[in-house]
This record gives sequence, structure tokens and C-alpha cells, in this order.
Amino acid sequence: MTKSMRSLLGTVAAAAIVVTATGAAQAETWRYAFEEALDEVQGIFAQKFKEEVEANSDHTVQLFPFGTLGESADIMEQAQAGILQFVNQSPGFTGALIPEAQVFFVPYLLPQDQDALFEFFRSSVAINEMFPELYAEQGLELLTMYPEGEVCMTTQEPVRSPEDLDEVKFRVMTNPLLVESYRAFGATPTPLPWGEVYGALQTGIIQGQENPGFFLESTKMYEVTDVITCIGHNNFTTALMANKDFYDGLGEEDQQVIQDAVDVAFEYILEYQRDLQEESLAKIKEAKPDMQINILSEEERKPFMETAPAVEAAFIEMTGDSGEEILNQMKTDLEAAAEATGG
Repeated sequence: MTKSMRSLLGTVAAAAIVVTATGAAQAETWRYAFEEALDEVQGIFAQKFKEEVEANSDHTVQLFPFGTLGESADIMEQAQAGILQFVNQSPGFTGALIPEAQVFFVPYLLPQDQDALFEFFRSSVAINEMFPELYAEQGLELLTMYPEGEVCMTTQEPVRSPEDLDEVKFRVMTNPLLVESYRAFGATPTPLPWGEVYGALQTGIIQGQENPGFFLESTKMYEVTDVITCIGHNNFTTALMANKDFYDGLGEEDQQVIQDAVDVAFEYILEYQRDLQEESLAKIKEAKPDMQINILSEEERKPFMETAPAVEAAFIEMTGDSGEEILNQMKTDLEAAAEATGG
């Protein structure tokens, strides 16, 4: 399916649902789109949110998994326009609107220790106080951010050092900082919409991509790749947002219903993914016994880690004082989370 066709389908679907809307704030049915399937992390979060809202109010929540209303850019446009009440989208895509959100692609910024990682997302001043103001400028109410799992690379050949990525065409999201990150790793970053990735790997247009283990397993990326390499460089982050006009137009009771549902879904999804990475990689190995799964040692990771300062500098250059302020606050928040958990 071409990009124009997907966009057209998304527009038609969006038009169909908006016909029944009599005003976002008064809608009895709240519409919620996300970037993954129902049985993937964003889908699990969305179902728990829906369950909580419907159990504690007269509202219903209609879920739109990936592809129902188009690609990531389509659902963001629909959320900003008020066609959707809620959208779950990675800062990787939101970075086009909010450059500071690209901070989540600075390699080796987020910890691998899960307790410290989870505490950071719970208590971060940057996430809970600074980012909401930036999202509000784009007509969005930031409800929460949460991690989805350690990101690993898939390639056709083993990767033990940045030299092994030389001339490898590596799919990245359309995110300038992620491009910089993989360029620093030695690869040739190639932005592609997610819907084109499987076919591009199959035909050799690209030779690599990155995603959390659960996504590699559920989307069967292992069918068109031979090696999975985990270098500990990042944890995929996503964010739940509401259309701000819709949210601000709600009464205090409905706003509280939403916040309570977010809190429950947030804790639920953290617990859900505790062993998810290991389980997903094991399922991949079972489905494809000859798949190489390499977890690089601390020593092997050092050349990759040495690229982080350059990517960090590129982030500050892209975002100026506001980006630097958020980055510094995140580092403070991460230190506090590590201290609180012993991570």
C-alpha cells in the first residue's frame, strides 16, 4: 500500500468517525489511537485504560490499533484536530513537533536497571512538569510517558563494534536525532515508515532496524533478519496524550477518571513488561533456532558508548537552551531514581 493510499484511508476513516461526534468534550465515546497492535505493549496499556474508564464512568473508549486510521503522522494530526480524544505515540515521531522530545534518543541516557528506569518515569520532574508545557503548545495534554522495553538491533551480519555497521543501511524513524545516533554508530541511517520495513528488509533495501524484543517477536522481524544484537543503548519510550481542548473542556470528575485510569494503566504496564524482553527473545529463538542473539558485554559496548557525547551535543544544537535544560533535569532525575532504588 502506498503512503498516499494509507493517508487517504486514514482521512476517510477519520471523516467517518467525526460525523458521529457532536463535540469532543461532550462525547460519550472517547476515541483512542495508538501505534501498535492490541496484543503489544501500547495495546495492553490502552485496554487497561479503557477498562478503568468504563468501570468508573458512563463513557466508553473506542480503540484504534496501528493502521486503522493510518500511520503515526496521521493519528497525531487527527488528535490535534480533535477527531481523536487520545493518541499514544513515541517521542520519536512527536520529535517533529516537539524537538526536545528527541532527548529519549540520546544513547545510554536511560538506565538498564528496571527498578531505576521505572522510578525515573514515575518521579521525573522533566517528564511530569517540563514536558507537559511543551506538549500544551502543540494542543496536546501530556498524560504520561512510559517505557516499553530495551531496544535491540536486527541485522544480517553480527555486530560487535561500530565498524560492523559500516555501510549498513539501517532503518530509523523520521527523527533527526535518531539519524545522528546511528550515523555515530557507523551505520547509514535510512528513515522509513514502519509499514515498509518488513518488505525493505526482505528485498535488501535496508539491512537493519531497531525495536524492543516484544515488537521483534510479534511483528516477526526475525523472519527477514539473521542477527539480534542488544548493546544496552536505549529503552523505547512512548507517551499518552489527549487533545487539549477536549481535556480542558471536561469537568473535574471526568478529568479525575482519566488521571486515575492513566495511573492504573501505568503501573500495570510496568509490571507487565518486567520479564517481557527475555521471554520475547526466547520465543524468537524457539521460532528460529539458527537466529543469533548477542548481548554485548560492557567491554564490547564501550565503542558505542563513546559516541553518546557527540549525539548529546547534536541534541543541544537542535533544541537550544530548552533542550539543554530538559537534558540536565533528566540527568538529575535519573540520579535521584538510581539513588532511590540502588540501581
